[in-house]
Amino acid sequence: MTMTPEQATWFEGTFTRLVDNVDRAIMGKREVVGLVLSAMLAEGHVLLEDAPGTGKTSLAKALAATVQGTSARIQFTPDLLPSDVTGVTIYDQANHRFEFHKGPVFASIVLADEINRASPKTQSALLEVMEESRVTVDGVTHEAGRPFLVIATQNPIEQAGTYKLPEAQLDRFLIKTSIGYPDLEIAERILGGAADRNPSSHLPAIITTGAVADMADLAATAHVEPAVLRYTAQLAEATRTDPATRLGVSVRGSIAIIRLARVWAASQGRHFVTPDDIKTLAAPAWTHRIVMDPEAEFSGTTAATVIARTLETVAAPQARSAA
Repeated sequence: MTMTPEQATWFEGTFTRLVDNVDRAIMGKREVVGLVLSAMLAEGHVLLEDAPGTGKTSLAKALAATVQGTSARIQFTPDLLPSDVTGVTIYDQANHRFEFHKGPVFASIVLADEINRASPKTQSALLEVMEESRVTVDGVTHEAGRPFLVIATQNPIEQAGTYKLPEAQLDRFLIKTSIGYPDLEIAERILGGAADRNPSSHLPAIITTGAVADMADLAATAHVEPAVLRYTAQLAEATRTDPATRLGVSVRGSIAIIRLARVWAASQGRHFVTPDDIKTLAAPAWTHRIVMDPEAEFSGTTAATVIARTLETVAAPQARSAA
C-alpha cells in the first residue's frame, strides 16, 4: 500500500508538532531536530560530531519526552565493558536461575557520549542492536523495542586517547550531523532560562511510542519513482569512482538515503520522493561513509567536496510518472 496525499498531510502536521515540541528545549536548531527526528522515523541512528556543551544530552531527553519514551546516557570511556552497554546475566541464588539485567542500551533514545573513547570491543557491542534492534547475551536474544534511536557523539577537537570508529560501524549510522552553537539571539534566550537545569522535564508528550512506530511504517510506504532510484544509484557509483576516494558510498548507504528520503518527503507533506530530497540529504547521509584517498585529503579535498562534485556532475531526472 502506498501513502496517500491525505496521509502525507497528516504526517506533515504531526512531524511539525514534534519538531516544535523539541525546539522548546533545543532552541533555534529546527533543521537539526528535523534531521534527527527523520532518522528516528526511518529507524536509523545518528552520529553527532560536536564540541561539548552544545545540547546533545538535552536533545536526547527532549526527543524521549516528546514520544513518551525512555532515554539513557552512556559515557564511553576506555575502561567501559561491552556488558556495561548491553547488560549482563547474573545467577539468582534465591530462585536458582540466571536472570538478565538489561543495560542502558534498552531505552527508546540512547545517547552514546564520546563513543570513540571506548575500546573497539566495547564499540562493537552496539553493532547488533543498531542493525537489528536486538541484543544477544549468552545465546539469548532480547528485543530493544520501537522506537530505538542511538545518538552517538564525537568531539571533533580532542583526539588524544580515542579509537577511530571503523568504516563498518560508521556505515551503521544513518546520518552524521552537528548541532553547533546558537546564534546571539537564541543564546540570550537560553541564558534567560538558565535557572532551569532540565528543560526537557517540562515538555509534554505529543505522541506515544506506538504512534511513532506507526509513523515509521507509514513513511516507508512513500512512493519512490524508478528514475529516483536510478539517480540515487548513479550518485553512489560516482562517489566510488571519484579519484579522490578510496571507498565510496556502499549499497547500505544507498538504501539508507532512500529510507531517509521517504520520511523527509512525508515530513514535507508529500507522498512521493523527489530528486531534490536526495540532494538535500546526500551530505548528512553520505559524508561519513566515504573514505578519502590520503593524497587527496592532504590537498584539502573532503568527503563533502566529493558529494558536492557528484551532485553537480550527475544529472537529476527532470520528470516523474504519476504516483
